[in-house]
Amino acid sequence: MIRRVLPHPFLFVALLVMWLMLNQSLAPGTFVFGALVAFGGSWAMVALDPPRARLRLSRLPPALRLAGRVLVDVFRSNLAVARIILGGAERRTHSGFMTLRLDLTDRYGLAVLAIIMTCTPGTQWVHYDPARGTLLLHVLDLVDERQWANLIKQRYETLLREIFE
Repeated sequence: MIRRVLPHPFLFVALLVMWLMLNQSLAPGTFVFGALVAFGGSWAMVALDPPRARLRLSRLPPALRLAGRVLVDVFRSNLAVARIILGGAERRTHSGFMTLRLDLTDRYGLAVLAIIMTCTPGTQWVHYDPARGTLLLHVLDLVDERQWANLIKQRYETLLREIFE
């Protein structure tokens, strides 16, 4: 019955909570408007009709390992980017683009990898070519392309494949 009115109830709750947190208010008007926004967002997902993600409880340990790695890497990258920005001009000469062939094909796994690459300071997901399975990535401190490729494939891609494929 609830799915007829609210097709994605978890999304509705998540959007409503996010709205209330962003507005830092529990006023009735804020709550009602947030509920309307969440209701619209929930019905927008029906129009998009995404395929269901296949997550199982057995995939929780690799997901937790991945989350831990990402937290550590984001912290390390923040320090490295601060050193580059605050350092001399010689530290800023190594930025560039690199192409990386990915074995990961699951759309949700690719989305998570895009989020990881974008939220990690010093790296930016630029373009993914699904026909060739290649990722164009911008790296702030690109000294050794192979080292970056190995880092991404070993630290992230293997766990993402274990979780999503």
